[in-house]
Amino acid sequence: KRNPYPLVFRCLKESGVTAFFTRSSAANIPVNMAFCEKLGLDRDMYSISIPLGATINMDGAAITITVMTLATANTLGIHPDLVSALMLSILSTLAACGSSGVTGGSLLLIPMACSLFNIPNSIAMQVVGVGIILGVVQDSVETALNSSGDVMFAATAEFREWQKKGKLLPDFMYSRKERAKFNNTDNA
Repeated sequence: KRNPYPLVFRCLKESGVTAFFTRSSAANIPVNMAFCEKLGLDRDMYSISIPLGATINMDGAAITITVMTLATANTLGIHPDLVSALMLSILSTLAACGSSGVTGGSLLLIPMACSLFNIPNSIAMQVVGVGIILGVVQDSVETALNSSGDVMFAATAEFREWQKKGKLLPDFMYSRKERAKFNNTDNA
């Protein structure tokens, strides 16, 4: 029941930018750990979730698989219904958890996702080829989403616990009006 965008944008700024240029979730683990420390999160929680998320939580890979498969289907004149698109999203999310943590690792799962729409492997591999050509930018964006998502999910879980206990969230999570109200209460 709180606007998530301040946290999303802060995670993209603090974690995503570095991950964009390193193109490695593993190399971004120290950046994410430092950011969690800066947010005041519980070290026992984020010291497990951040390294685990760097290997499993592949939001960018799931998006890549889904978007490229739907683009292929659309190009071939296949118009998936809502249920098929939802199944593709679920399949892509599960497959992304097992995708290789190397450059272009998610691209190798596109033929599996294309099989959901009976797209031939020869065409699916052409899509993989297009993905390799776009790989530098695509993989950078994918890694930025993956890495910033790790911190975002760790912070979201922790902030929810803070709210249950009545503890205040970091300042950037409140609107100007709410911050002014807190400042007036503190001055009184």
